[in-house]
Amino acid sequence: MNIRQEQPRDFREVENLTREAFWNVYRPGCTEHYVLNQYRTNPDFIPELDLVLEEDNRIIGHVMFSHAVIKCDDGRDIPILTFGPISILPAYKRKGYGLRLLMHALDKARAMGFGAVCMEGNIDFYGHAGFVVASNLNIHYHGEPREDPVPYFLALELQPGFLAEVEGVYHTPQGYFVAMEAPADFEAYEATFPKKEKKVLPGQLP
Repeated sequence: MNIRQEQPRDFREVENLTREAFWNVYRPGCTEHYVLNQYRTNPDFIPELDLVLEEDNRIIGHVMFSHAVIKCDDGRDIPILTFGPISILPAYKRKGYGLRLLMHALDKARAMGFGAVCMEGNIDFYGHAGFVVASNLNIHYHGEPREDPVPYFLALELQPGFLAEVEGVYHTPQGYFVAMEAPADFEAYEATFPKKEKKVLPGQLP
């Protein structure tokens, strides 16, 4: 197994990998590959944390990170990270590759001096990487009542105590909504890939 920084020569392969990994998972079809495509020119994108995982000289996984902010109750903006999509080819899922890729990326982010990460995800998986429900650290999710724990909104301190004196609200960076904001551009991009059947499946988001 080898983990390295994504290179321009990898872009199309990684976008196709991302499409395969997310197709029909959260919605019929997916948009995560377009988010990645557009994020690479976003000023919040962090190239050093744009990583691919190789097995037998084949790219089977990818993760990207973005700058994000906690808007504090006292008026401060606390810079943090978020990440995603994190993608593993379907044939390699549930074999520990995703967790190893994520832990490598988090170690690198920690070494780069970043203090914390917030993201939306499943605590049953991300708890293995040290994430907790963010409300336990007084970080609240935009659009949700503060008294609600929001079990899918998670946080991790990369530097111990970084969030100790912080209380505020996290907003998902705008770059993650690019497919909704420019649906015609997304459809034109999606048309450059082989056709796949979109299915409505149990467990998808409403």
